[in-house]
Amino acid sequence: MVFPERFSDLPAATWPRLRALLDVPTQASETINMTIGEPRHAFPGFVGDILAANLAGFGKYPENYGTSDLLDAIGGFLKRRYGLDVPQTQILALNGTREGLYNAAMALCPEQKNGQPVILTPNPFYQVYAVAARSVGAEPVYVPATVETGHLPDFHALPKDILDRTAIAYICSPANPQGAVADADYWRDLIALAEKHDFIIFADECYSEIYREVPPPGALQIAKDMGAHPERVLIFHSLSKRSNLPGLRSGFCAGGPESIARLRSLRAFAGAPLPEPLQAVAAAVWDDEDHVVENRALYHRKYAIADDILGHVDGYQSPQAGFFLWLPTGDGETAAVKLWQETGVRTLPGAYLSQDTNGANPGKNYIRVAMVAPTQEMQRGLTLIRDCLYG
Repeated sequence: MVFPERFSDLPAATWPRLRALLDVPTQASETINMTIGEPRHAFPGFVGDILAANLAGFGKYPENYGTSDLLDAIGGFLKRRYGLDVPQTQILALNGTREGLYNAAMALCPEQKNGQPVILTPNPFYQVYAVAARSVGAEPVYVPATVETGHLPDFHALPKDILDRTAIAYICSPANPQGAVADADYWRDLIALAEKHDFIIFADECYSEIYREVPPPGALQIAKDMGAHPERVLIFHSLSKRSNLPGLRSGFCAGGPESIARLRSLRAFAGAPLPEPLQAVAAAVWDDEDHVVENRALYHRKYAIADDILGHVDGYQSPQAGFFLWLPTGDGETAAVKLWQETGVRTLPGAYLSQDTNGANPGKNYIRVAMVAPTQEMQRGLTLIRDCLYG
């Protein structure tokens, strides 16, 4: 039997790798898990009532592209947040953003572009980007996002022949794991580069509503202001982080009419639409901003606590947005094992989010720490990290 080789050199899966690394005893009587970015703040209190009122919707097949109410609510969010008037035909409801980030490459990456197409991804990265590239037969090119580049990928530094073959560039802003934000100048430069070399930007903006003071600018907003090609940018958003509803699996993508039409066409054959009672919940949550403001305030408090506990650490950078800390530790695997064995705190080695390129791994000397736990638990975990690794 012959099996495909297209996935043979993907990075090892993060969570099995972490479980194997930390499969050693800890001397701690209590443990704190700070690995996974699963929000643990309360989701809006009205969710249960709306779900109960729409239970009959489980008795029918759901709308594949999103109900009219849900698409209207998403459009309202885009109007309030970015001043964008996006018609329903240019929005696609998703069963979580991971689905869209994967299927967008399937629907939009050409078979050839000056030879084998290239898909660019930041490094560190969300692993679906790499799987998507392999799935469409593209060459994944991992672009370091390091302290020297402001923890955002410097796509301009790539050789011209790579850029001329580039079909898609993934970018996450605010960035996971570093918390860096692409400002308006960064977006304008990247969009101009994409216009010059004719590639599509997939802007993963799922952390856009967790920020400190200034709302991160949106890629689609900047592209429209620039008068860029209407198909140049596709944005992806989610309720998982914004509204503490990772289990709802409600996200969306928005972009040019041709891009969304192609995604809808693929989804008619290969998608799993959100059940209509959940779409009703999602519509109400996208329509409400009060709970988002409250959620952001909780993270403001957590940012301040992290700065107070770790601000003296050499190389510490307080995140601009998101809910992760990207802590310099020397070898991240060694640090993660030490923390687990001595304190019971579980963290994620940065190398597990990165790809080795040219003999180096930009995440090797870091750990990622999720600030999603209740505030007192998070404070205790950060104090243990400080005392164990930096004391």
